[in-house]
Amino acid sequence: MLNEERVILMTKMQTYEEREGKKNVYIGNYFRGDYITIQILKSVVSASLAFFVVFMLYIFYDFEVFMQNIYEMDLFAFAKDVLMAYGATVIAYGFISYMVYSYRYSKAKKSLKAYYSNLKKLNELYEEEQ
Repeated sequence: MLNEERVILMTKMQTYEEREGKKNVYIGNYFRGDYITIQILKSVVSASLAFFVVFMLYIFYDFEVFMQNIYEMDLFAFAKDVLMAYGATVIAYGFISYMVYSYRYSKAKKSLKAYYSNLKKLNELYEEEQ
């Protein structure tokens, strides 16, 4: 005979597994520090590439004027300004990534905790039937 409570719980768990469960299990396989570090490193690499592309677009936008002024400008000050902008971009992007991925990790852990609680409850329902 089918237990209605068990069927409802199994349906709820299956829906979770199909939607967000795979992503949460992937996140849950990491320690908090490892997961956040990997994601921040990915973000820093992405921010570096984006900064490089935007900087090249800035230079190539008016390349002729840039080349005419290159002999008149202080190259060390220009390089310092570019590096400061790069550092600020990477630090800001890394901080935002830290906040986002910390939140995602804690949310995934809470969700997995509820899922495992439902698994225990389902196991108890099976044991009661036998």
